[in-house]
Amino acid sequence: MPELPEVETMRRGVLGLVGGRIETFEQLPCERRPIGITPSARKLRTTLTGRTIERIDRLGKRVLLVLDDQSRLMFEPRMTGLVLISDPPTIEHLRVRLAIGGAPHKELLYWDRRGLGSVRWFSEKEFQQEFHLGRLGPDALDIEAAEFREKFATTRQPIKVALLDQKRVAGIGNLYASEILHQAKIDPAQACHELKPKDWKRIHACMREILLEAIAYEGSTLNDGTYRNALNQSGSYQNHHRVYAKEGEVCRSCGKATIIRTVQAQRATFFCPRCQKSK
Repeated sequence: MPELPEVETMRRGVLGLVGGRIETFEQLPCERRPIGITPSARKLRTTLTGRTIERIDRLGKRVLLVLDDQSRLMFEPRMTGLVLISDPPTIEHLRVRLAIGGAPHKELLYWDRRGLGSVRWFSEKEFQQEFHLGRLGPDALDIEAAEFREKFATTRQPIKVALLDQKRVAGIGNLYASEILHQAKIDPAQACHELKPKDWKRIHACMREILLEAIAYEGSTLNDGTYRNALNQSGSYQNHHRVYAKEGEVCRSCGKATIIRTVQAQRATFFCPRCQKSK
């Protein structure tokens, strides 16, 4: 479930590791589905030990440790992963531990209940080749309104489906796509090429508003309780959702229509038929 706000909250939660030295990389024993670790844990122990963490970045829905040789250790949480510095939800789902010296926090933990995420190391050259040749779109919080419109305006895809395409814009997931379009009063089934310039301007503004608001509330912890911040605490933005998982409830915006759930590209979409009428 982690999307841009949740991953950004994880990133901020582990900033206390900056300046620390990696003392060891350890793949922890887990009987559940194994996560992807590239290269092998044995090689990573050799590669990472002694390296200093220069900064911590976010790339879309991924957390990056940028090391002193400009290589990157990437954590991609996918649906059920968490990057933590303490108190994992369970011990049996811990996958990776980095011992850190010389920093306020003494370890970084990667926890993943279902094993859908991955941990990957890239040299600087490998990272540039993998992620800076059009394979991942601009970050949703960095892209300007004009470029945002250019990325989507000519496709015939429904706007909700297009927003999930990480090659166009990185960081928007299913939950926040529904929230953004409700705030912008756009029908999620509307084809992108049918939208007007004013619609794109409004979607862009609402995207920034929703994502920044969710970050301020440290993300959304849903009923399954999977998402936790770096200190294993719940986010609170779920208390401010307008449509997501609100099927059958009265819309908070218009106070008249009830929220509908539909399926687009095998993902659930929630919207208000009154606020988000097709144009």
